[in-house]
Amino acid sequence: MLEFAAMKSQVTLALVALLPASTLFVGSVVLFSTEKTLPSLLQVLGAGCLVIVVLAHICEALRLIPSLEWGRERSVGHYLDLGSAVIGLTSFPLGYLLQMLKPRL
Repeated sequence: MLEFAAMKSQVTLALVALLPASTLFVGSVVLFSTEKTLPSLLQVLGAGCLVIVVLAHICEALRLIPSLEWGRERSVGHYLDLGSAVIGLTSFPLGYLLQMLKPRL
């Protein structure tokens, strides 16, 4: 029973995190569709990776795709989660910074 409560808590937190991540992704796609620049591409890439991180946590909590061994060190799931987090947390802010530094006409 305790294990089910922990799983439910993990799923709830991941689903709550899915809302801002998907909002960032949709906003980035809209920006990229209006202006195809490197900063907007970096934002789409970063936001997409953040969505992958959230989806990985949902898969881990629901024990989906067990062959990826979610939650274990040195597993494919661990590196998918870690790599996506690193790419997302570097490319989205970098794209945003470059977007803000771009001269306005």
